[in-house]
Amino acid sequence: MKIISFAAIKGGVGKTTLSYNFGEWLAKHGNKVLFIDMDHQCNLSQTYEVYGNDSIGTVANIFLQKGDVTINHVKENIDLIAGNMHLDDIETNIENMTNKNMRLYMWLNNNYDVLNIDQYDYIIIDCHPDFSTATKNAIIVSHDIISPITPSKHGFDAKFNLQDRIDELRKEAIEFSTGKSYVTAKLYFVANMLKRNTSSSNEMLESIKDDDSVIAVIPEKELFNRSNLDETPVVEMEEDTRTYNRNYNFFQDFEKTFKQIQDKL
Repeated sequence: MKIISFAAIKGGVGKTTLSYNFGEWLAKHGNKVLFIDMDHQCNLSQTYEVYGNDSIGTVANIFLQKGDVTINHVKENIDLIAGNMHLDDIETNIENMTNKNMRLYMWLNNNYDVLNIDQYDYIIIDCHPDFSTATKNAIIVSHDIISPITPSKHGFDAKFNLQDRIDELRKEAIEFSTGKSYVTAKLYFVANMLKRNTSSSNEMLESIKDDDSVIAVIPEKELFNRSNLDETPVVEMEEDTRTYNRNYNFFQDFEKTFKQIQDKL
């Protein structure tokens, strides 16, 4: 089983769209996927028409350490733990607790057998675009972190900002008896929303050409950008013959790019 967090410091970079489509792509190829929605905007949960509230076990119960956590079966090979729109308030409430960054780690350990966690090939965590307590929890349990970057000055700044934040967390999250860090994840970047023949996109392509941490490039494409808003992943769009024929090159590149990401992890 591999745990992958999709994280970013900057919003609007396509983080949820990328995590949603990668999970759907993995599921289509026979992998069993568990999504954990750690973004209090809950866009991923709403894509699957799962609306977190106090009556069902959302990620809130992981951080509150009380109540059950519901694993929702949303479609073939895909399950989901719903987000909670009050997660930012919960983060504030546990801010002074010494184990605030270890809540997800402890929950996974305590429920690994009970919830049959090892049935999943991939756990995909969609984080809020910040470096708050929930994001730190996700990073601590992850094997890999994927962060989309976009062709803008702020996109480049966010890349280095995230690297620095994770390095700081690596030094803080220490198992005291061994001195080893709980943060072992590798950080990768995906260049997203690149537009053809624009100076900003060309500058980004030039800057990342020798950067091994950038594992894929995804061009600007409305089909991809609107997939989670329309609640239709790319792997389902390509089942429509007319759409597939009109966007043949896009679908071919999509398959190749996501296989490339999987192989790098």
